[in-house]
Amino acid sequence: MKAIPAIDLIDGQCVRLTEGDYAQKTIYNHDPVEIAKEYAGAGCQQLHLVDLDGAKAGRIINWKVLEAICRETGLWVDFGGGLKSSKDLEIAFSSGARQVTGGSIAVKNRDLFLSWLREYGSEKIILGADARNGKIAISGWQDTTSLDIEEFIQGYVAEGVRHVISTDISRDGKLNGPSLDLYSRLRAKFPDTQLIASGGIRSLEDLASLDSLGMHGAIIGKALYEGYISLSELKPYFLS
Repeated sequence: MKAIPAIDLIDGQCVRLTEGDYAQKTIYNHDPVEIAKEYAGAGCQQLHLVDLDGAKAGRIINWKVLEAICRETGLWVDFGGGLKSSKDLEIAFSSGARQVTGGSIAVKNRDLFLSWLREYGSEKIILGADARNGKIAISGWQDTTSLDIEEFIQGYVAEGVRHVISTDISRDGKLNGPSLDLYSRLRAKFPDTQLIASGGIRSLEDLASLDSLGMHGAIIGKALYEGYISLSELKPYFLS
């Protein structure tokens, strides 16, 4: 299982939200490009970069940070937040993203998301399936829909989606452990899908638990910023 550090951006700064609430924002006094370089220097291979401004505005905003990180590191960057049009997608890929994540767009405009899947292929398009109490949330997690997470994923796996990032929003930013029950269910239902867990990861024990479920990857944000997990401890997961 891969450990994938996350950098979330507001106004070009590294931030973390709690449960996706923009009012519960912690700003970290780090240059995102320098942080990305530090991750790369420690052996990290992949970075999860989220444009929270874009998620709120409905269009890509922090593409210059994406461009700088891709230019100055060798990281494989998956990028999400505000990707609502084909133009946004073109900007993300031309700025160096290797994969993009579509969540809200997959709910609001299924035809457009499927056209991206056909045009770019399943290795470049990640489905974002973020949920609160089992229901898909969109628009920077500000709106919760009536869509069941398992049915939502199933509808896209049937269309060829192979990569899914799923965040349990109720755990995001709380450092109280990942939603193992949720991921156990998803792994059982989608054994051939590369599932990436996000939200609540605090310790190496959490990573070991997710690894034992057969998760493809785990996204780590606040635990790295606040020293609960060190980069050196993640090295075996960077190299897997």
